[in-house]
Amino acid sequence: MAERTVFGNNFSIYIEAVNKEEADRLFAGLSADGQVMMPMSVAHWGDYFGMFTDKFGVNWLLNCARQHMG
Repeated sequence: MAERTVFGNNFSIYIEAVNKEEADRLFAGLSADGQVMMPMSVAHWGDYFGMFTDKFGVNWLLNCARQHMG
C-alpha cells in the first residue's frame, strides 16, 4: 500500500504559518524542485493547507489556520 521506506519518507515535517503570505513563501521556497502533492488552498476544514515532498525526499505539511488568513 505504501512506498518502500527510505530516508526522508518515513516522517513528515509540519509547519504552522503565521499568515497566508508566509505560508505561500515557505511553500514556494521549500517545494522548489520537489513534488507538490497538494498545492496551497483552502482545505475542507477551512484552513489554508498544502503538502509536498522536497527535492531531498522529505515530506512536508504546511498549514495556516483560518483565523490567520486575513
